[in-house]
Amino acid sequence: MNKSLRETEFEKLVKNKFIMYNSLFLTLPFQSVIQTGNLLPILKDRCRKGLESGKDPAQILDAFFKEHTGLASEPEQIDFMFQVIQYVERQIVLYDSVEDAAFAKLQALGDNVSLKSCIHLAQTATQRPGLFDKLSDFSVRIVFTAHPTQFYPRPVLDIITGLRTLVSENHTNEIDRSLEQLGLTSLMNVKKPTPFDEAKNIIYFLRSVYYDAVGEMYARIKKTSANNAFDNHQILQLGFWPGGDRDGNPFVTSQTTGQVADELRMTLMKCYYNELKGLEQKLTFRGIQEDVADLRARLYATLFDPSQILTTDEILQPLARVRTLLTGQFNSLYLEELDAFIDKVKIFHTHFASLDIRQNHGEHIKTIEAILKHENRISVSLDELSPDELVSILVHSRFYVLPDQFQDSMVKDTIQTMAQMRSIQDKNGEFGCNRYIISNSEDFFSVLFVYAMLRWCAWQEGPIPIDIIPLFESMEGMANSEAIMQSLFDIPEYRSHLARRQNRQTIMLGFSDGTKDGGYLAANWSIFKTKERLSQVCEQNHVQAVFFDGRGGPPARGGGKTHRFYASQSHKIANHAIQLTIQGQTITSLYGTRDHFIHNCEQLLTAGLTQGLSKTPRNISKTSRQILDKLAKISHEAYTALKHHKMFLPYLENKSTLPYYARANIGSRPAKRGNQKKLQLKDLRAIAFVGSWSQLKQNVPGYFGIGTALKSLADQKGLFELQALYQAVPFFKTLILNSMMSMSKSYFELTAYTGKDPMYKEFWNILFEEYQLSKKMVLLVSKSSILMEEEPLPRRSIKIREEIVLPLLVIQQYAFQKIEKTPIDPKPYEKLIQRSLYGNINASRNSA
Repeated sequence: MNKSLRETEFEKLVKNKFIMYNSLFLTLPFQSVIQTGNLLPILKDRCRKGLESGKDPAQILDAFFKEHTGLASEPEQIDFMFQVIQYVERQIVLYDSVEDAAFAKLQALGDNVSLKSCIHLAQTATQRPGLFDKLSDFSVRIVFTAHPTQFYPRPVLDIITGLRTLVSENHTNEIDRSLEQLGLTSLMNVKKPTPFDEAKNIIYFLRSVYYDAVGEMYARIKKTSANNAFDNHQILQLGFWPGGDRDGNPFVTSQTTGQVADELRMTLMKCYYNELKGLEQKLTFRGIQEDVADLRARLYATLFDPSQILTTDEILQPLARVRTLLTGQFNSLYLEELDAFIDKVKIFHTHFASLDIRQNHGEHIKTIEAILKHENRISVSLDELSPDELVSILVHSRFYVLPDQFQDSMVKDTIQTMAQMRSIQDKNGEFGCNRYIISNSEDFFSVLFVYAMLRWCAWQEGPIPIDIIPLFESMEGMANSEAIMQSLFDIPEYRSHLARRQNRQTIMLGFSDGTKDGGYLAANWSIFKTKERLSQVCEQNHVQAVFFDGRGGPPARGGGKTHRFYASQSHKIANHAIQLTIQGQTITSLYGTRDHFIHNCEQLLTAGLTQGLSKTPRNISKTSRQILDKLAKISHEAYTALKHHKMFLPYLENKSTLPYYARANIGSRPAKRGNQKKLQLKDLRAIAFVGSWSQLKQNVPGYFGIGTALKSLADQKGLFELQALYQAVPFFKTLILNSMMSMSKSYFELTAYTGKDPMYKEFWNILFEEYQLSKKMVLLVSKSSILMEEEPLPRRSIKIREEIVLPLLVIQQYAFQKIEKTPIDPKPYEKLIQRSLYGNINASRNSA
C-alpha cells in the first residue's frame, strides 16, 4: 500500500523524531534509568512475542527476569517493574509532545473542509439564501469537565508545554534538559485533588491557551466575512463543570461553586490586565493614555481580591472612548489590536467560562419533599399529592426558602446552590452561571422541581435567568422524553419562562450512561431518533431545540472524530448549536494547544454548517431506517444478555481495574454513586466503567453487539444492503468508523489466560468471540482490509502508543495473577496495578 504525503511526513515528524528523542532518556544521569532503558526494548519484544505465542503475563515476566536480569528476589523484581512504569510514563509524555509539535504541519497537508472555505461558499450566490446569517446566529459550546481520565499535575503540564515548543524547533540540548527535569518530577498527585484543585487545573488551560485561541479564531472569522461585518461574539462559548457538577460528588458544595466562580473571574481579569498593559505601551497618545491607565489600575484591583469586581460595561465604556479618539484623531493607529481586545471582552465578559450546575433528580426529590413538609403541604411524602396538585404548588405557590430552615446537609446545600447562582450572576454577569442540568431526568417533574426551587430560593420576583436542562440518560428516559417535553410546554408558566429564554430549550441525551445502559449501537441510534422527535415537538411548539452532548457518549465513543458525528446528523435534527463536554486527557489531546483548539473548533463549526451547505437535505430513507432499527434491536439484545450475565459485575470487580479507580488520586469524584456496598451497574460511573474495559484492552462499550447485529442481517439479506447502508448513511458510517477505533485499541491476547480460568472462561470467551465477529463484520461492511484503513494517521498513532504502553499492561496483568495466588503481602502488587493504571490512561488519550 503506497503511503500518502501525510503518512510520509508522519513517519518523519512523529515516529522518527520520537525514536531519536527517546534515545536521550539513556543519557540521563540516573543509573536506574540507564538500566531500565537498556532492558525495556527486550521486555517489549518478549511481551509481544510471548502474548502472541499464548503465554500469560506471569510466564513472560518470570522468564524475562530469569533470562535477561540478575533480579532473583521478589522485592528486586517489583522495584524494577516500578522503574519500568516510571520510564514508560515519561515516554508517553515525550510522544505526546512530539505528536503535538507536528500537528499543525500534518493538518496543513490534509484535505479537511476548512471553515474559511465554508464561509466563502456561504457567501456565494449559488448557496441557499440566508446561510451566512446562520453563521451569525450559530454557536459551538465546549464544556470542560473534571472527569478523572487524566491527572497530570500543574508542573508536568508546564514541562509538556515547553517540550512541544522545543521539539517543534529541534532544540536537542534543551530537550535533553527538559527530559532530565521530567525524570526528576513526579507525574502523580500526592493526594486526591479537591474539586477546586480540578477547577484550577482546567483554568490553567483557559488562561494559557483558550484566551488567545478563542480571540484568534474570532478574528479569523471576522476577517473572512464580508466587510468584517461579522458580529456574533457568542459563536464560540466555553462552559465549565468543575465546582458546579454535584451529581454523585459529595465534595462539591455551594461554597466550592462560589470559589470556582471567583477564580474564573479573577483569572480572566489577569488576562485582561496583561493584554491592556501591552496595549498601553502602544497607545501613547494624549487623551487616550489616561483612560487606558485608569482602566489598568481598576483591573489590577480585581486580580487578587474576590470582593473587587468590574462589570463588562465598566470595561467596555473606556475602551469605546479610546476607540473613538483613536479613529478620529490618531489615524486609527493600532486599531486592529484594540478591536481584538474589545472583541475578547465581548466574548468572555467577566465570567471567562460559564459555570454549569448539575445535580441528580433524586436529590431534588428529597429537597422538594423537605420544603413542602416545612410549608405544611405534606406530612410524610410527595405521594400524598396528586400530580395536578403537585404541579399547581410548583408553578403557583410562593415560598421564601432559606437553607437554615433545614437540618439535612444535602437539602441545605441544594437550596444554598440556588442562591449561589444568583450571587455568581451578580459578580460574573448572567453568563457566569445560567444553566442547571438535571441528571436522571425520567419525568417532567425533574424540570418543574428545579423551576420551583429557583423561584423559592433565589428569584422570588421577576424572570428566572436560568436555562433548565433535563438530561435523559437511560433508554427509558429517552423513550419518554418527547411526552415529557410536551407536558412541560403545555404548562403556561414554564412556556412563559422559555419565552424569556429566547424560546430555546437545551436538552442532554444519553451522555456516557446511554452506552452503558443500552450498548453502543442501540444507544446511539436511540439518541439519534430521540433528537429527531424532540426537534419536531419543539418546532411544533415554536421552540428551538438545542442538544447538549457528552463527548464520552455518542459523539465520540472510542475516541472517534467528534465533528464527523455532527456532520452526519439528519436534517430532521435541530441544528441551532453544537454543545458537548470535553473531559480528561481529551482536553490536552484535542484542545490542549492553540493549533489543536482552533482546528477542532473550526471542524465543529464546519460540521454545523454542513447541513446548510448541502444542496439536498441529509435524510435517511425509510428502508435504511428499518435496517438500522433491526440492527439496534439485535445489538441491544446481545448487549442486554451480556449485561445480565451472572459474571458481568464479578468480572469487572475481580478481573479489571474497576476497584482501583476509587483508590487513585486522579479525581475528586467517587467511582460510583451512593454508599451501597454491593456494586450495581446503575450506580457505576461511566468513566470507571469504560476505563476498566480500556485497561483490559477489551473496550466492550465501543463494539459489543455490533458483530452479532451485522452478522444476523447479513445472513438474512446478504452483505450488499449493509454495504450500501455504509455508503449512503453518514450516521451509520460514523458509528462503524468510531467502533473501529475502539477495536483498534483492543488486544485480547493480553488477557487470554482468563479464557482458561474455570470461573471466568465462559464470560471471557463471549467477549472475545463478539470482538472477533465485530471486527470481521465491520471490515466486510466497509470493504476494508484492516481496521481504520480510511484513517491512516490515527491508526499509526494508536499503534505506536500501544507499543509504548504494552509493558505496563503486562505488568498490570502480572500483578493480578500474583494477587490471585494470594501472596503473603499483596500490597506491592496492588500498588503496581494502581501505578500502571495512570500510564495506560494517558497513553490512550481517551478512555475507550
